[in-house]
Amino acid sequence: MLDVLMRAGNFIAIIVLGYVLKRIGFFKDEDFTILSRITIRITLAAAIITSFADKQIDVSLLSLTLLAIGCGALYIAIGYFINRKRSKEQQAFEMLNLAGYNIGTFVIPFAQSFLGPMGVIATSLFDTGNAVICLGGAYSLASMVKDGSGFSVKRILKALSKSVPFICYVTMLLLNLLRISVPNFVLSTAQIVANANAFMAMLMIGVGLKLDWNPSQMRTIAKLMGIRYGIAAVLALIFYFLLPFELEVRQALVILAVSPIGSAVPGFTGEMKGDVGLSSALNSISIVTSIVITVILLSVMV
Repeated sequence: MLDVLMRAGNFIAIIVLGYVLKRIGFFKDEDFTILSRITIRITLAAAIITSFADKQIDVSLLSLTLLAIGCGALYIAIGYFINRKRSKEQQAFEMLNLAGYNIGTFVIPFAQSFLGPMGVIATSLFDTGNAVICLGGAYSLASMVKDGSGFSVKRILKALSKSVPFICYVTMLLLNLLRISVPNFVLSTAQIVANANAFMAMLMIGVGLKLDWNPSQMRTIAKLMGIRYGIAAVLALIFYFLLPFELEVRQALVILAVSPIGSAVPGFTGEMKGDVGLSSALNSISIVTSIVITVILLSVMV
């Protein structure tokens, strides 16, 4: 337990470092975009490659992709039904801002450090389905509710085609199922890059945190956080005690259940002409909340 707390403390220290460096002017707001591109398109991609390489995937784990889509659909449905008597704008906002998980830059670094290869594979397969929700699914449904536009499969496919992690997930999964090995040179290079993923991801989270504590936003944030983490607690219990997977996979699913809201959500909120400030604040607070919950859960489970 002490070892888990020490390593989790290292992660938190890097997040604090990123936040402090931004506050003192070392990083600017626009630097977040650069760090995000490096993390998502390079170090995360390398982590995916090394996690899948030379690991035999149980076909039953492919169901985790559908599980992720189901979880996303659950949050979207909740956002829709609890706001039936409110404005279309509010309904669409909550549909979008309740759904999706920040997996690539939050859960995978924790899985790399605490849960081993099978935990990372389970996380990656779950994120393949999560990408469908985060990279267009939730946005398309929310937009349809707000302005009556039709659900766009084309928009989702276009977003997925530009997602480096999603392409890596699918490519490595296909190679694994076809028993095609990654060349040693590619794998050894990817391993070096992947070693930087946890640091880059935590630093990026610190730089991206926006904790303004606007009193006018706190009531809505408290409501959405209560819904999000109340449902997450139920899902975590179901995942850990009822699903028929090995321990590492169930541990990964618990951390996935309590992970933050998807990092792309504020951007999609802006495209929908929603309250970006509220969405960004909600996103940042969910990251802080998930860090605390994740550290506690890892201390108990690992």
